[in-house]
Amino acid sequence: MPAELAADLARAVGFQHAFARRRTPREVTVPGGFAVLDERYPGSHDDNKLIVGPGPVPETPDEAAGRLLRAADEVLAERAHRLVCVDDDRLGAALAPAFRAAGYDHETNLIMAFRGTTPSGSTVAERLSLAELLPVLRRDWRHTLPQAPDEVIDGLARRVEGRLRGADAVSFWGVRAPDGEIAARADLYEHGGVAQIESAFTGADHRGKGHARALMTALLAKAAEAELIFLVADAADWPKDFYAKLGFEELGRTHAFLRT
Repeated sequence: MPAELAADLARAVGFQHAFARRRTPREVTVPGGFAVLDERYPGSHDDNKLIVGPGPVPETPDEAAGRLLRAADEVLAERAHRLVCVDDDRLGAALAPAFRAAGYDHETNLIMAFRGTTPSGSTVAERLSLAELLPVLRRDWRHTLPQAPDEVIDGLARRVEGRLRGADAVSFWGVRAPDGEIAARADLYEHGGVAQIESAFTGADHRGKGHARALMTALLAKAAEAELIFLVADAADWPKDFYAKLGFEELGRTHAFLRT
């Protein structure tokens, strides 16, 4: 891997780790990484997980998998799920067979950096306060989980409050449909010269109408002064191709193992 690419990948992964540590109420050290835990949202995968960073692994892949599986069972013992995020591509690929055998689903994610031409500013997107964002999150979660109790939907929405501690600047942005409803939304995290675009989402009734492109264009213009702008995309899903058309290129891959 070219040195510049490797440096940007390390910087993006480091940003994510620091963000997770700053936002969590409780951090637990595990061999080769750490866990984040939030008692307020025990069902939230993103707020309760093990994170394994890049670095040398002294064991064989099977031994490393056994160690991590035991750590997940111990640290997440009070949770109904187990999530282990491995931020090293080769290690994650090597661990995959053992995790699948243990009943975990495997997802590969792409860390993508913006390498395109910075767009000019846009007035289409607007910054959303928490008071404006929370009803939108409740609406979208209710659409995704129509049978869930109201308290579950509210908890899923309110997790966003913890993100405010994750970086020096955390902002929430949206683009409205002609009827005034928020059609697309995303978070922007900025810290130490790095910017991450996260939680990009377009409502089911508003897709294919250019709202996501307008939003992304606005966020790229907003973060134009950052030394590195990145996002994370599912390697098996179509948004990665949309981001590539906007000027994002793959830096590297990470792996997530989930059992529910």
